[in-house]
Amino acid sequence: MPALAACGLTPADTTSDTAGVVAATWRADTAKGAPVWPSDAWWTGFRSPELNALIAQARTANFDILAAVARIRQADAALVSAGAPLLPAATGTAQDQWNRNSVGHSSQVAGSTGRAVSNKYIEYRTYSLTPSVSYEVDLWGRLRAARDAALATALANRFDQQTVALTAVTSVATTWFQALAFQDRLDIAQRNLHDAEEILRAIEARRDAGTASQLDVEQQAALVAGIRANIPSLRSQLEQQINGLGILTGQPPEAITVRPGTLNTLSLPEVAPGLPSDLLARRPDVAFAEASLTSARANIQAAHAALFPKVELTATGGWQAFTLGTLFGPGSLFAQAAIGATQTIFDNGALQANVEQSRGRADELLADYRKSIVQAFTDVENALTAYRFATEQETLQRDAVATAQRAADIARAQLLAGISDIVTALQAQSTLFTDLDTLAQVRLTRFTALVDLYKALGGGWTRGDTAPPESNLFQGVL
Repeated sequence: MPALAACGLTPADTTSDTAGVVAATWRADTAKGAPVWPSDAWWTGFRSPELNALIAQARTANFDILAAVARIRQADAALVSAGAPLLPAATGTAQDQWNRNSVGHSSQVAGSTGRAVSNKYIEYRTYSLTPSVSYEVDLWGRLRAARDAALATALANRFDQQTVALTAVTSVATTWFQALAFQDRLDIAQRNLHDAEEILRAIEARRDAGTASQLDVEQQAALVAGIRANIPSLRSQLEQQINGLGILTGQPPEAITVRPGTLNTLSLPEVAPGLPSDLLARRPDVAFAEASLTSARANIQAAHAALFPKVELTATGGWQAFTLGTLFGPGSLFAQAAIGATQTIFDNGALQANVEQSRGRADELLADYRKSIVQAFTDVENALTAYRFATEQETLQRDAVATAQRAADIARAQLLAGISDIVTALQAQSTLFTDLDTLAQVRLTRFTALVDLYKALGGGWTRGDTAPPESNLFQGVL
């Protein structure tokens, strides 16, 4: 945990925490040779300027990323608050006090039964300036443990922000590729509709010439109608994907001006994982879980230290005088110092319950940490498997499209020449149209699997990329 060590927070030995959950090898077949981990700008490998622009917008304006950045600020402020008690606290009081006291004096008046009372008053003012310093001696490490917990939490929020950013970027890429795929399928449907309408006109000409029946015409017309009916659905899904880019890039849908092109012109950048153990330093979600566990363990120390007495030193001094001009004169200076200890005698088990609660929370986060490791390996395995088989399927589907294209060309030529029946031409057309549409969907699956693989490998993030919290307050203390 280098980032934690860089801040002065000594990480616990996590060897036992990861025992039995770190894979030695990948189950899925991987390419032989040197690993190719994602770069920090991996999306540029697809060579799509539109995608680059969308991701640049998302990285600065995505609402989830902005919220995660705000959580970092909150955690940093909490770190300052938690670390402040490690240093002495100083206060100063300035006072101008006015006093007026009455003194009663009575005398008996001759020939009278009453008393005549004359009142006299004593007035005086005092001026004082009193600075004081207090400091809690952290004998049991309670304050330092609380600071360590806040430091680990601040780091966890940084790791969480990187996880949120990675999710936002991959969501933009996936949504953009889905839009491209719907545009490809829409283009295919429109081309198929054009070809089917051309064949329909040829069949109608044959009917008019008496070489085809009305049934032949209706069968081809049904195929045309089916293709035409599918186009509005594709357009709807295309627009919805474009609209979805708005929320991901922090802007309303009407602000999205880019229009999809085609998946067929994009590159598929190479990526291959290294050793599974290297993955743990490249997944921000794993780092987040580890930092959260570190924070919880520090909270256990703080809760346990709270069982022991609190020792506090106080020192007060200053100047006091009856006139402002003599405030700093001889004899006006005073000082005092004290040491005190406070120990809870009976609290109905509240402090001990806090210790047990902290231990339970740490056990919960340990399970989450181990799960995040296994989930990381599972994500990579699934992405590797999906990408490998999607690549294989795309190759086979391209062969199927080539075969269907040749069959459709032959059937169309024979139909136009009048040497083939309508049924054969219909079957060839339907097969080609289906195979072309399937190929567009398979190519999308391959792109999506590759994006998932980039995300599973951490998207180019490493622990060293995350700067630790900084505060001048803790220089020499952390």
